[in-house]
Order: sequence, then C-alpha cells, then structure tokens
Amino acid sequence: MPESVLRPDRLNQLTGITAGFSTRHGGASAPPYASFNLGLHTEDDAEAVRANRTQLAAAFGTTPDRLATAGQVHGTTVCTADGPGHVPDCDGLVTTTPDLLLCISAADCAAVLLADAEARVIGACHAGWRGAAGGIVATTIEQMADLGAQLLRVHAYVSPCISGDCFEVGPEVAAQFDDAVVLHPPGQSKPHVDLKASIVRQLVAAGVPASHVEVSPHCTMSETDLFFSHRGENGTTGRMMGCIGLNG
Repeated sequence: MPESVLRPDRLNQLTGITAGFSTRHGGASAPPYASFNLGLHTEDDAEAVRANRTQLAAAFGTTPDRLATAGQVHGTTVCTADGPGHVPDCDGLVTTTPDLLLCISAADCAAVLLADAEARVIGACHAGWRGAAGGIVATTIEQMADLGAQLLRVHAYVSPCISGDCFEVGPEVAAQFDDAVVLHPPGQSKPHVDLKASIVRQLVAAGVPASHVEVSPHCTMSETDLFFSHRGENGTTGRMMGCIGLNG
C-alpha cells in the first residue's frame, strides 16, 4: 500500500520541524475522491473529509483543531497565523507559533514549505501558475524574514505538482514566466511551463541557498494512481495537503 504522507528529507532533518505532503491513499473517501481527500470544498462527503483530516493530523502527532488552513484564491496574499483555523482570502501562511500545523491544499499546484529552524519561523504557500507568476514565493519568504528568519538558514521543499512535460498553457500564460522555464516540446503547438523550475529560481533569487531546496520528482497529472490531479481528472477529484509545523 502506498504511503499516505510523503516526508521531505531536508525539512524533517531540521530540529523541531515536521513536514510532509499527502498522497491520495489510505483515507475514508469513496470514488472519485478515493480515498484520502482533504478538501472540504469538494463535493465529497464532509464527514469522510473530516475523518481524513483527523488522520492527517495524527500523522503529524497533532489533532485537527491545531490545523491552520489558507483560503487559497490563486492570489499572492500571505498572512501570519497565530493560531489554528481557516484564514480566508490568502494563499500563504507564516508563523512562529509552536504546535500549529500550516496546511496548503493542492491538486496540481505546488505547496511550497519553508523553515528557518534556528529562528523557529515556518511558512507555506500555494504556488499555482498565478501565484508563482505573481511572486508569492518571495512574499512568503519576506514575511518569514519579518518574523526573524534569515534567508541563508531557510530550507525549502517544493511538493509534487504538475510537471513541465504535462503543463501545457496558452501563450498568454507562458508570457508571464521567464523564458528559462518555458518549454516548447517538439510537435506540440502550445508552450509548457516548468512550474517546479520557476519556483526554485524564485527561491534562489530571494536568497535561499540552492543547496537548501528539495524538489519532489513526482508529477501529479501523470501519476493519478498516487495523487489527485485537477487537470488529469477533469476537475472532479480530491485534494492533497502540504503541511509544516513547529514542534513545541
């Protein structure tokens, strides 16, 4: 049985940090949300989703009443989470509060998890193409710095998301990205965007050492046996979550 939560090596090696990204396996939801759907805004049975969130929290040694979730409107607003609960109208969260699990949902977009373990500052953001093009990664890092993080100590994880091989976009979307991350596959009329590469470039440009960045090799769209994919499943699918917390 595939794992329910993937654990990024780099972040979990840091003192006092717990982090992970869920897969679609091991939960209570029925098809087409089978089975570890964490998205309450889907048409899945709400009780099944709540049971899945309880299971997710337990995987991180906590309870669902200690989750802080972002409203996620494909924007660039980042908020400070001082306690648990749902924070509307934002796509990123930062905190210095211990025993609080920051959670970013995804189903092709990337969840970017960040930590300065020495300063005990963490952050998480939702980076789809709009957020990535709009600079949400840099905004999250800036707000972590405002809380005391030092860029050279920040470590980052870029979660499973849609790959450059699969992420076909229109020319108007491609124009919002650096040419270095825009791909032109032979025989295809539309460009592709390498979202992971774009996020890594933004992390490094913001001051995070390249050696501190871990990038998942997984593609959500081409691996629907392991992940939910909005594009790969025509919009009717569940949601994973990228999570990061400070141990008390």
